[in-house]
Amino acid sequence: MTNMEQKDYQRLYHSLLLIRRLEEKIAAIYHTDKIKSPIHLSIGQEFVSVGVCDVLRKDDVVFGSCRGHAMYLAKGGNLKRMVAELYGKSTGCARGRGGSMHLVDTESGVMGTPAIVASAIPHAVGYAMAQKYKKTDRVAVCFLGDGAAEEGVFHESINFARLKQLPVLFVCENNSYAIHSHIEARTSQTRISDRVQSYGVPAVHIDSGDMLAIRDTTQQMVTELRSGAKGPHFLECMTYRWMEHVGPKEDWHMGYRSEQDAAFWKENDQVERFAELLPKQVRDAVEQTVSKEMQEAFEFAEQSQFPGPEELYDHLYNS
Repeated sequence: MTNMEQKDYQRLYHSLLLIRRLEEKIAAIYHTDKIKSPIHLSIGQEFVSVGVCDVLRKDDVVFGSCRGHAMYLAKGGNLKRMVAELYGKSTGCARGRGGSMHLVDTESGVMGTPAIVASAIPHAVGYAMAQKYKKTDRVAVCFLGDGAAEEGVFHESINFARLKQLPVLFVCENNSYAIHSHIEARTSQTRISDRVQSYGVPAVHIDSGDMLAIRDTTQQMVTELRSGAKGPHFLECMTYRWMEHVGPKEDWHMGYRSEQDAAFWKENDQVERFAELLPKQVRDAVEQTVSKEMQEAFEFAEQSQFPGPEELYDHLYNS
């Protein structure tokens, strides 16, 4: 391993571990009611956001969904302001108004995580259209789940983006479930990338759970999008959520899936994989850094104030 390779692995491990430890902490304290909003955890799915966002520039933007913690942090969103937002504090990234499902950090290119299924898709397309009009080489990335691919706006947006050759990358985090409904019970064509190709959009399907494969593929797609020669692109990444659809617990007892279904994904956990790629001394340093960042973020949230009554009518409009 060269020094450059070690530096890259170190950066990727830090991002993976920060997301994992944060969400484990969120799950551990959720019962205390300190967190004031529903939570959709990304435990087990972190590698998709990290692999994609690692090749993006700061001035590229990402749009996400209610399961957006991983995307927010992988793109460089402010950790302290994120935790404060979960606490409903005025120092949060949405000043305590959005909670877990409405994270935003425009300075880092995180344009928002609206909770309505598929609602971020046309936003990303609109942003990409603006960049083409301005003749920039910025790229818009839209993260979506497999359930969102069944909404009408998904097909409308894919078609429009292809028609206008827009610099947008759609990343489908396909964990096979729309809440509790398996994709095989919802559609006869379970490979979403095949559907997308019918619109003439280059689409790649990755089912290995390999973060470096996702990173390399994203790099190729983003390079093409920046050139202005091709657009849009679609990347389908098979993954698996380890926790319940919404909330801090496991849900194997509900009977719609079994722990055996998760066996492959837990055996190929990318957090553990990248830990093993680093020398112990380097790995320990990353883990200490993450621990410190976590402690500081939660202390910041605990010490911050709730929005005051003087803010009650902020951002409201009447005609």
